[in-house]
Amino acid sequence: MNKSLVDKVADAVLYEGYILYPYRASSRKNRERFTFGRVYPRDYSDGQHGAEPCVMQTQCLVRRTAGGASVGGRIRFLHAMAREVCAAAQSGDPDQFPVVPELRIDGRIFQTWHEAVEREIALPEMALDGASRRTVEFAFPGSRTVEPLEDAAGQVAGFFRRRQNPLEGEIEFAVEPVDSEVAKITVRITNHTPMPATELDDSNALLLATFASTHTILRASGAEFLSLTDPPPGQALAATACENIGAWPVLVGDEKAQERDTMLSSPIILYDYPQIAPESAGDLCDGLEIDEILTLRVMTMTDDEKTEMRNVDAYARRILERTESLREDDLLKMHGVMRDISAPEPDIFAEHEPLDHVSVRGVALHAGDRVRITPKNRADAMDMMLAGKIGLIEAIEQDAEENIHLALVLEEDPGRDLGMMRQPGHRFFYALEEVEPLPST
Repeated sequence: MNKSLVDKVADAVLYEGYILYPYRASSRKNRERFTFGRVYPRDYSDGQHGAEPCVMQTQCLVRRTAGGASVGGRIRFLHAMAREVCAAAQSGDPDQFPVVPELRIDGRIFQTWHEAVEREIALPEMALDGASRRTVEFAFPGSRTVEPLEDAAGQVAGFFRRRQNPLEGEIEFAVEPVDSEVAKITVRITNHTPMPATELDDSNALLLATFASTHTILRASGAEFLSLTDPPPGQALAATACENIGAWPVLVGDEKAQERDTMLSSPIILYDYPQIAPESAGDLCDGLEIDEILTLRVMTMTDDEKTEMRNVDAYARRILERTESLREDDLLKMHGVMRDISAPEPDIFAEHEPLDHVSVRGVALHAGDRVRITPKNRADAMDMMLAGKIGLIEAIEQDAEENIHLALVLEEDPGRDLGMMRQPGHRFFYALEEVEPLPST
């Protein structure tokens, strides 16, 4: 297992969506956070009739490759912490001071926010030589701290009050043989944190009782995990039978080395062997982030906006400091990169030789003939732009289901030669009923 690579991907999942551009507590986008991988308290889930899950379940397949094979792993999630800004009164208990959205002290800004603490629960090693099941119960205590906020004269002008609610949960970890070599692994996470009925409609109280960004990392010894996205021959039915709730298991590690000893079950849909782009200078925590765009936007912030971003929390501050320290060549790397594609995309027409001719509306068409494009059925935006255009038949193809398609190159395309060389972006496929034969010129 390439631990460094696995940890980078898992950490990106853990903090995906933690804070969104424009990275300020006052932003409307950052008022509803920790949206991925939420496992809600059972009391709340029952009140929602199961519409909001109190369970996350991972099921995947593993094949023994040596004696003494086993599977273990860990569960990770974020435990939310309320950071409340309290305006100081002349005297009294800080717990009685009013909570305010923000407090400005001598040009500094302090804002109410939700921080988070990483939590991790280890799974026991389970042998793969038969059926077995273990239950792991866990609990994390609540906490409360008060931090005074002083002005330039040393007077207390306010407080940071941080609160965490205790969490309780249970993990069911099971091995079930599928055949003589393959077993199905089940990891079922349930949130048993109690919630008073009076707090079920309080979104802040709910977040403090929720497992956020929950995900599972499984590790195999003397065995290999099987891809659920592309299962091997003979295991397709077993892969289809795997029931995943709020989780998406994928192989993770070094793809070139074909490592199969680690499975990441993510609340975000990923492909096998996800990677962090080497050109990325660091995690921007923003869903579907495009590093260059977000970096340039951060660089254009005003001084006041940067001040607010710097004071949100450590994650936002690191994003700002990293962005401001980027060199020119770091920015250029984000703009684009050429990669070597060693394995070309599969050709759906590879099993069939191109046809010599085909009849359309009683006219025999051959490669090189002209047709007018008349898209049918569910035409998309490209079809609408190409409707009425004249195309040259580059080839007459037949797919694996025996359907016939015309590979067309636009007559007016300046890059028509590239289309005739079968380059992407210059060839378009249409069915026989979507073209009208034209006389040759």
